[in-house]
Amino acid sequence: MAWQHRIKEALASPKAITLGVMAGLLAGVLGYTTQPLLGHSKRAEGPGGDPARLEAHVRALVACGPRELIHPEALKAAATYIEGHLKAAGGRVQRQVYAVRGRSVANLVARFGPEPTLGGPGLLVIGAHYDTCMGLPGADDNTSGVAVLLEVARLLGEHAPSTPVELVAWTLEEPPHFRTEEMGSRVHAKALKASGLSVRLVLSLEMLGTFDDTPGSQHYPLLGLDWIYPDKGNFLALVGGWGDGWKVRQIKAALSGGEIPIRSINAPSGIVGIDFSDHASYWKEGLPALMLTDTAFFRNPRYHTERDVPEQLDFPRMEGGVRVVLSLIKISL
Repeated sequence: MAWQHRIKEALASPKAITLGVMAGLLAGVLGYTTQPLLGHSKRAEGPGGDPARLEAHVRALVACGPRELIHPEALKAAATYIEGHLKAAGGRVQRQVYAVRGRSVANLVARFGPEPTLGGPGLLVIGAHYDTCMGLPGADDNTSGVAVLLEVARLLGEHAPSTPVELVAWTLEEPPHFRTEEMGSRVHAKALKASGLSVRLVLSLEMLGTFDDTPGSQHYPLLGLDWIYPDKGNFLALVGGWGDGWKVRQIKAALSGGEIPIRSINAPSGIVGIDFSDHASYWKEGLPALMLTDTAFFRNPRYHTERDVPEQLDFPRMEGGVRVVLSLIKISL
């Protein structure tokens, strides 16, 4: 997820503040008070993930070292680890290789269920970036998202989806690549658009391991949102753009009722954090995309510091993210 300097710039932007006052509160109200348009009875139930496996993935990836372009061996080691587990799960895996500044990098793409075809059922894409920022361990940002992705892969291998699902581990989301054409998600988004395949949804998994039941542990980008949303950081947030309201409300309603509360917001990108991950790459191509997150720096005080380590993650509640994703795969979008 994007780095502190960008956050400070965005917070200082008059445009961000104006948009936030005019649209943020409305978006928050829509996200928090939605009625169950699909009904709780349609929420998919199924097997969950294993917290011990999630922890093992996080520790193994953190042990690779700083996963960034200036540390290519660590980035390659992480890619090899992820690719091996996607294959072991039964995914049909391909490396989407491209060059950045004279070095070869790769997205790891694994398909489950039937192959997508032109005119066939829409493709559901779920992804997480596996690089880290500024030489930091990145246990929550974004090793937690990758661990959830790998657990979802394992369970899809045991219970194949009836419609096409593509799991992607994106490279190079973090600065200095953020918001550039060097991002792995930009490369994947452009290729997906060019393929002509119908896309049901792209879901970006961005930081899913930090939970806190302490009052006041959850913060928000705008004054007033704390009147609507909880002040405890014990939920996952489903984030969509300003035009995604209907889909966000449908999905939130269908996913509600599980062990981990789901809150949602659809808002313009002028509100800080709304477009701070890989889902924005797909918005640029006109593809439907959302982010599932623990809200990152609005909750996690260790964000982009040396203290973002595995020991700080809540693996039992992180497993709730696996259940949320599996439920999303099973509902009709």
